[in-house]
Amino acid sequence: MIALGAEGLGYVAPGGQRLLGGVTLAAAPGEVLGLLGPNGAGKSTLLRCLWGALRPAEGRVTLDGRDAARLSARERARLVAAVPQETPPEFALTVRDVVEAGRTPHARGLLGGDAAGRVAVDAAIARMGLIGREDRLFATLSGGERKRALIARALAQQPRALILDEPANHLDIRHQLDVLGLLREFGATVIVAMHDLELAARFCDRLAVLSGGRLVAEGAPEAVLTPACVADVFAVRARIRREPPETTLRLDFDRLENV
Repeated sequence: MIALGAEGLGYVAPGGQRLLGGVTLAAAPGEVLGLLGPNGAGKSTLLRCLWGALRPAEGRVTLDGRDAARLSARERARLVAAVPQETPPEFALTVRDVVEAGRTPHARGLLGGDAAGRVAVDAAIARMGLIGREDRLFATLSGGERKRALIARALAQQPRALILDEPANHLDIRHQLDVLGLLREFGATVIVAMHDLELAARFCDRLAVLSGGRLVAEGAPEAVLTPACVADVFAVRARIRREPPETTLRLDFDRLENV
């Protein structure tokens, strides 16, 4: 496990639009940090900066306090794995090919060719319920199956930190619960963007809320998901309650008038 964070992170798109401004947050080793916000809030941009797909205009990404920009791409990939929200179909690759690609940062020869690599790949395929689909072409899978294959690829990478952008997207209810439960038991530091506020409260240790490219709230789920915060950020009226015996936060929503 490793601490993963952003310090004063800013990002400006090629056309000059500022998508992030002064974002500072950190996920402690072993913590599941949920990233919330409406569409266009900057969640995907922040995650892409964190895993190295985008270069920040200001600030830095840190891994255990070290500037991630000083690491090689291979070193960074050994520490951090990412599951993007959408990935173009890999038309020529099978499911096993896709999962084996997670071993690239560790490989000296053929992908997944060493014993440890094969064990990691097989375990990831089994964990994501893809046994029997290993030889299917990735492009022929359903959206949910593709998502599970991409998560399996990240698991096979055996990272110390895991970044996921809407991992429950395209998944049925059973697999949503399975994947989000996996985040709790994986043993790595996790930063995950989510839209479902109840699921975020249930599975995340802390929540961070973005709006307009800026961090507007951060803390424990019950401290962040207040009626005032939900109304300000998501423009809906929320009734929030706890239901025993789980004491899970439950949220009901109504439209705000004149919004």
